Amino acid sequence: MRGLVHIYTGDGKGKTTAAIGLGVRACGCGMRVVMVQFLKGIQTGEMDSLKALGPNFALHRGTQLKKFTWQMNEMEKAQTAAQQNSIFEYAVDCAMRGACDLLILDEVLGAVSSGMLKKGSLLEFIRSKPEDLELVLTGRGADGELIELADYVSEIKAVKHPADKGIKGRKGIEY
Repeated sequence: MRGLVHIYTGDGKGKTTAAIGLGVRACGCGMRVVMVQFLKGIQTGEMDSLKALGPNFALHRGTQLKKFTWQMNEMEKAQTAAQQNSIFEYAVDCAMRGACDLLILDEVLGAVSSGMLKKGSLLEFIRSKPEDLELVLTGRGADGELIELADYVSEIKAVKHPADKGIKGRKGIEY
């Protein structure tokens, strides 16, 4: 089976959830899934749930971030960029050595747009990925070049969100 490229983008809630749903489906069909999370800083409910899927669904992320990138000083940005690049290298290695059938790069678009990961590195990987690897990219702001390379592009649009009323994220729902 030829692997295709999916993008879940937009300003709405549910990009990661959609990617996880696809990963659960693939895992249920015997596919090996690796999900790599960029710029994720807090413990989330899916982390424990995905562990229960066993060795066919592996989640990898860096150490906990304490700030958003726009709140960081230059030294913190450099350290965070180094960590995001290390996470990306791990993902590329998994793909190239055939350790997964489906690779999810969660919030990779945010890592690119915040300058934590070079867009050229991501483009090069997409163009050279193993032919049978299914690849999912999530995050806000997929640009035209990435959209052109993708086979599926889903834009998740925010129409209304509780945060607009000052309601904070809730455990089990937003994280």
